[in-house]
Amino acid sequence: MSDISIPGGRIRSFVERIENLDTELQELNEQKKEVFSEAKGEGFDVKILKEIIKLRKQDAEERDEHDSLLDMYMRAMETAVPEPTAKAA
Repeated sequence: MSDISIPGGRIRSFVERIENLDTELQELNEQKKEVFSEAKGEGFDVKILKEIIKLRKQDAEERDEHDSLLDMYMRAMETAVPEPTAKAA
């Protein structure tokens, strides 16, 4: 074996910090669920709220590009001639 020493105290410090962050994340996620529950209880559509949050994370250019592509794809689908469906033998 080699004489390389592993700083166990430093490793423990990293592991414990990560574990603490995981615990905090779990608590924050629970709080987030509670807020969504509260909003739902007041009659708001949670899926729409999540969509708004997603859109607010995007910058205006990214959002405009997404909207343009979505609109273009929807118009392409609406104007496409339906393909005949294959019949089962």
